[in-house]
Amino acid sequence: MQLIDLLNRIPVLEIYGENNREVSELVFDSRKISENTLYIAIRGTVADGHSFITAAIEKGATTIVCEEFPESFTENITYVKVKDSSKTLGHLASNYYGNPSQKLKLIGVTGTNGKTSVSTLLFDVFKNIGYDSALLSTVEIRIGDKIIPATHTTPDVITINKILAQAVEEGCEFAFMEVSSHGIAQNRIEGLTFKIAGFTNLTHDHLDYHKTFNEYLKTKKRFFDELNENAIAITNIDDKNGNVMLQNTKAQKKSYALKTMADYHGRILEADFNGMLLYFNGKEFWTTLTGKFNVYNLLLVFGIASELGFQQDEILQAISILKRVSGRFETFKSDGGIFFIVDYAHTPDALENVLDSINDIRTKNERLITVFGCGGDRDHSKRPEMGNIASKKSTLAIITSDNPRSEDPNQIIKEIEAGVEPQNFSKYTSIPDRREAIKMAIKFAEPKDIVLVAGKGHENYQEINGVKHHFDDKEVINELWKMMSK
Repeated sequence: MQLIDLLNRIPVLEIYGENNREVSELVFDSRKISENTLYIAIRGTVADGHSFITAAIEKGATTIVCEEFPESFTENITYVKVKDSSKTLGHLASNYYGNPSQKLKLIGVTGTNGKTSVSTLLFDVFKNIGYDSALLSTVEIRIGDKIIPATHTTPDVITINKILAQAVEEGCEFAFMEVSSHGIAQNRIEGLTFKIAGFTNLTHDHLDYHKTFNEYLKTKKRFFDELNENAIAITNIDDKNGNVMLQNTKAQKKSYALKTMADYHGRILEADFNGMLLYFNGKEFWTTLTGKFNVYNLLLVFGIASELGFQQDEILQAISILKRVSGRFETFKSDGGIFFIVDYAHTPDALENVLDSINDIRTKNERLITVFGCGGDRDHSKRPEMGNIASKKSTLAIITSDNPRSEDPNQIIKEIEAGVEPQNFSKYTSIPDRREAIKMAIKFAEPKDIVLVAGKGHENYQEINGVKHHFDDKEVINELWKMMSK
């Protein structure tokens, strides 16, 4: 692509060199440079891309986009000066791939919990209705039936545009995308045109990165602030921060709720571990999904699909045949009558939601045994909170290791234990080895008891000191149950 076309509608402060140069690729990692590459120098938290301009030129970069010109220019190289390289990258990527987000209906879902579930459920609902779509989520990236492995919650903006361009090429009309706070803060959605933005909820998470809850809230809000007037913003107004998201948006405002009047209102009529009978906007339907948090997820799916012009009966029919999202309140019953639930809940709010959903359904004659931990190198402040919630709302809480990463698992467990209140001391124990913790839960459980294994959900690894070891909660439960029931 010609550089002059690539810079279309991008505010440029100054250009040194030819602007009709051919660009074969966009790169912001100097190690990945090839011939005729455009290198974008970005100031990161660890390194400043401006330090690698000379190395990028030596490797074949012929165009440099930067915020500061180097002290001396290299002959036959074009330098483009911009105010913010990180934001410019998004617009360059959109232009390079033919602005694909404008050629399909891009739906972004943000919030602390439910992003993956809602994005995946939307993808599945639209498949059930008869549309091939694209999905960009933590668990996987899909274009129709084709699966691309996911590496980040929100991929880099070049990758996003590449995937969306493929989706357009393959005839997709819709794309559903999980929008994380990291992705917003790091400008990974810059230059994308969203048709609908959905908000799930906002609770305690990622404070290791954002430092304060207010900073976290402002980052999420930025997604809605930057929507254009042709977009639709749909928010959960049962969440105290739901209306905050809409305060400065130019988009059309819509709401959904269970507790208050809203454009999309839902109610639970019946619920058990096999599913729920729900009532959305005056219509009854059955779903195999369960838990109040899933009612909110489905209500957002219902609202988004309605705003995209689909008939409500058609949407509810497609929702009623949905299967559960992998690792999200996944249930299975052992032949010994013990009920197992595997869930990704790794924040205080998510854990509380899952435990409340189980406690709402169970008759209290069954015991609830919860196995959980907290990830290492992440927000420390949520650990005692999760210890308090699990010990208070379970018959027995077994505190164990999650993904300790570079931290000592025993230290993480101590921080979780600090939140257990004295009256619940007899209701918890600690076993650092996750496999042994699950084994104890199975040993302790009797027929009809419920065992919740929380925190990892769909993940099939455990990260210890930088090494990922294979570990799948569902596999471990099945393996131990077979071994122990012989």
